[in-house]
Amino acid sequence: MVNHTVYISLLILWVSAISITVAVRVVPLPENNERPALKSNLFDTSNYGKLQLNNGLAQTPQMGWNSWNFFACNINETVIKETADELISTGLAELGYVYVNIDDCWSSPSRSLQGSLVPDPETFPSGIKSLADYIHEKGLKLGIYSDAGVFTCQVRPGSLFHESADAELFASWGVDYLKYDNCYNLGIKPEKRYPPMRDALNATGHTIFYSLCEWGVDDPALWAGGVGNSWRTTDDINDSWASMTTIADLNDKWAAYAGPGGWNDPDMLEVGNGGMTYQEYRAHFSIWALMKAPLLIGCDVRNMTAETLEILSNKEVIAVNQDPLGVQGRKVYAEGKDNCKQHEDMPEDALTSFSTQVDSHDCKMYIFTPQMAYQFAV
Repeated sequence: MVNHTVYISLLILWVSAISITVAVRVVPLPENNERPALKSNLFDTSNYGKLQLNNGLAQTPQMGWNSWNFFACNINETVIKETADELISTGLAELGYVYVNIDDCWSSPSRSLQGSLVPDPETFPSGIKSLADYIHEKGLKLGIYSDAGVFTCQVRPGSLFHESADAELFASWGVDYLKYDNCYNLGIKPEKRYPPMRDALNATGHTIFYSLCEWGVDDPALWAGGVGNSWRTTDDINDSWASMTTIADLNDKWAAYAGPGGWNDPDMLEVGNGGMTYQEYRAHFSIWALMKAPLLIGCDVRNMTAETLEILSNKEVIAVNQDPLGVQGRKVYAEGKDNCKQHEDMPEDALTSFSTQVDSHDCKMYIFTPQMAYQFAV
């Protein structure tokens, strides 16, 4: 056992004992004159765990891949299998990216005569059970998509009023993860529509990660802890700096409600999809890691660049996201050109501040200067 001095930086873009820098697009820092009165309030986790879903899952934020951000409806079983293969060959699976999640458009436009969901025979001719077997043979887990409405967002059959039958079907296929969307919901409150699927999944006896995708409607952080393993706190992300930073700010306010068993979900990663710069993607990935957000890759991993793989496979950043303490990092305050973020890690928390410098080019420089160092045995 050797002692090393480890500097804990809150927004880790790349680890450095001296400083960390990242260039990103010029945007004004948000004005916010509210500062916490007590440091301890920043890490108040008293709101989670009271009614947390106790299915043994999500002790750390989920990691994996989802088809929607890059492929949208253009998916098929070949894409899913090749993605699983690539997660293995690139080493991403070994780093924790184990969920291979199919989003909307996997099913036929209508149910069978018996009322069951049916995989689209053109795009998933082998069926979902066969695909799940393929995924499981590689040591990975398969996720699927449905909707807490009468239709999915792409107008495939939804699971509203079919919760028990659909949950049993998913379990029989060996599905490990359900993303449950919010379209065509008949105006019924999400607090009423999402618990029935929780109960149906639990009744199957097959442990299935339950991801609520209800876009932050009715502030799910306040009620979803006993319903799902993660809950969307915002509308959909898009592949731009403005969207990413806006969503990060919206997600920040719910930090006290996240923790082992249930996580705030600011939507999937856009890293590698081409709408941001390399430096911006580094910031995006780092912020998501700091916020204890699910790390669900949203690009085509079969054709990603070396830079994209470098970002997604940064072990130090992943470690921040996956630390077992599970306290979501959050902004301390943002005022003028000064900003400060704080994050708790075992055995103590460290505070880092950063200053901004803007030159004549379209960039902003964040310089992270650690204020504390700790001795860890490694």
